[in-house]
Amino acid sequence: MVQGRRRRRPPAVRVLWAGAELAVTFGVLVLLLVVHQLYWTNRQAQASARDQVTRLERQWDARRAPSAGPSPGTAAPEPEPSMEPESKPQPEPERHGTGMRQEFRSTLEQAPPRPRPDDAYAVLRIPRLGLTVPVAEGTSRTAVLNKGYAGHYAHTAQPGEQGNFALAGHRNTHGEPFRRLDRLRPGDTVEVVTAAVRYTYAVDRTLPRTAPSDGTVTAPVPYSSAHPAYRYTEPRAYLTLTTCTPEYSSAYRLVVWGRLTGALPR
Repeated sequence: MVQGRRRRRPPAVRVLWAGAELAVTFGVLVLLLVVHQLYWTNRQAQASARDQVTRLERQWDARRAPSAGPSPGTAAPEPEPSMEPESKPQPEPERHGTGMRQEFRSTLEQAPPRPRPDDAYAVLRIPRLGLTVPVAEGTSRTAVLNKGYAGHYAHTAQPGEQGNFALAGHRNTHGEPFRRLDRLRPGDTVEVVTAAVRYTYAVDRTLPRTAPSDGTVTAPVPYSSAHPAYRYTEPRAYLTLTTCTPEYSSAYRLVVWGRLTGALPR
């Protein structure tokens, strides 16, 4: 009889052992996936969003920088007498429900071109949440939302315009910019900064939960078709922020509405 020979496990034991190994391997893979989704995607997206905000602000500052003066040794040209009448001061914004007069907005932005799909073109700031993220055109997951940006619903108004400027953002993973959206209260300030103008909105009301199909929350005059008590009736300049709820689920939507309260040159 050979000494030290290992006893062969019965078939049932071998099957159970193999199953246990597979379960452990599967559990490790799931854990790595969770770490990637909840930690690594957040780090990547938040870093990307910060870099994009910095790039936008540098681009805007470069456009506003004064042009170079005459080269050394060259006399500056004498200004020619103007035949135009003296310019009149621009009108101040009217603090009506619609936000501000169209003439004032035109003076500030001079009808900028509409942003191209997926391009970042504004910055969203919410002081209560300590949030600063880029705003990009469209709500593509891969090109916008998964970068940690707020995505502009392309069919809605642009910042400062009469109508509904509506944004979407992740609540969990990929930067989760709207994770704490439920903490906003009436009167809280939301800023939207473009190349030329800083728009200020005030939070007005929150719809804690509605169906993803409740698309009227982003209508020009927003309302909830699922919850009739949540309804606006007057054309104004509105802001809508949307995200998934509850956390770690996409079963419903959380909606925050605000109204334009002012605008200043950047």
